[in-house]
Order: sequence, then structure tokens, then C-alpha cells
Amino acid sequence: MSVCYDIDMEEINKVFDWSKFIMPGAIVLAGVMISAAVIYSNGGLGGSANIGGGAAVAPQAASADDDAYLGDKDAPVVMIEFSDYQCPFCRSFWRDTLPLIKSEYINKGKIKFVYRDFPLDSIHPGAKQAAEASECAREQDKFWEMHDKIFSEQDKQGGGTAQFGASDLKKWANDLGLNTSKFNSCLDSGKYAEEVAKDLSNGQAAGITGTPGFFINGKLVVGAQPFSAFKSIIDKELGSSK
Repeated sequence: MSVCYDIDMEEINKVFDWSKFIMPGAIVLAGVMISAAVIYSNGGLGGSANIGGGAAVAPQAASADDDAYLGDKDAPVVMIEFSDYQCPFCRSFWRDTLPLIKSEYINKGKIKFVYRDFPLDSIHPGAKQAAEASECAREQDKFWEMHDKIFSEQDKQGGGTAQFGASDLKKWANDLGLNTSKFNSCLDSGKYAEEVAKDLSNGQAAGITGTPGFFINGKLVVGAQPFSAFKSIIDKELGSSK
């Protein structure tokens, strides 16, 4: 499954006594419970999130807000990504799929691509501060440079969830040539904590439960789907906009 979900195993452990089961049974049951938790986090089997990909109507409209974007602000298709900087699936979308969407649609004025934050704090402790760091970089007109730097530096560590902290973010800002005094002060103060929290809240209200999650002209797409899955939906939206 190409989605990061915030599943709290501590809460599961509180309500379940694992000692009653021998190891093989416990392993099977753990898998079942995790699967159930994922289904629950998506609002049940009948929820709006589509685990297998494709599109579904979100329960509430997701706003582009005033967040950073790529492309023409008046493009016929608005694609909003809710992302977690420490989620490996968000990183794979950035690495494998976003470049294709850029060349095929964003750079041709067909898509306005908006990035919004959805940090999963309990499993990705670096994600929230990374989100704030990108906003601090935006003050110096280097949001997308910082966005790319955060993902690319993790990619150097290989697959899976990479670990990083404030000192890494400050080093990367320095690598990008930002005014580090201003950047470090911004990051240390938590200046953009509320902005990140606003993104998270809006994403939750719109039906996002894991990352990455996307809205393409209001239609919800879940997970780091292959380019072909996004292309199918985008082309339909472009066709309907003519």
C-alpha cells in the first residue's frame, strides 16, 4: 500500500492482551488488527478514501489556501497534495511521479499544483518541523528548493523512513544559500506551527487520512499512484474544462 497511515499501536496494545495467544496466532491477529485500523482510519469500507486508487468525492472541499504552488494560478485543473516530509511514499511520489506531472501538465499551464502539509507526528517526528522549515524558506522565496532538498537528502539514505532533525534542516538551508540567521530564528520560534496545523485540519475535514493524498479539481486520490493513474483523471478534467 503506497500510503503512510498514522496507526497508534500503543492504543491497540491497551485494549488487547497479546499474552493469551501463541506467537503464530498473534502475528496473524496483529495483521488483521492493523488492516482493520487502516480501514477505520478511512471512514470504514464505505468511506470516501479509495485505497485502491482512483477518485472519490471528498466529504468537504479542500482549499488551496495561500500555500505554495507550481504552475499557472489560473490553470483549468487544480491539484492539491497533502504530504508528510518524512513519509517514504510522499518521497517516491516526489521522485518518480511529480517530474512527469510537471513536464506534461504543470509546465504547460494546465495544472496549478499546490503543496499542503499533513505531518503524521506519532510515526514521523521530523515531519512537522520539516513542514515549518519549508515555510521559513518560503520567506526567502525558496520554498520549492527546500521542499526538494528535504526529500532528496532523505533519498540518499535509501528506502524507508529516513531520520533527520532541526540541525539537518538548518544545514540544508545553509546548503541552499538561505540567510541562515533568519531561517534558524524562524524555525526555532515555531513561527509557522499554526500554518502547518491549519493545513492538517483542512486535510482531515476534506477526508485525508494518510499521505500522500491528493485532490484533482476536488476529486480525492489516495496514495503514491503511478503516473498513469493521475494522467487518466487529469485528462478527464481537462476534457471537461474545454
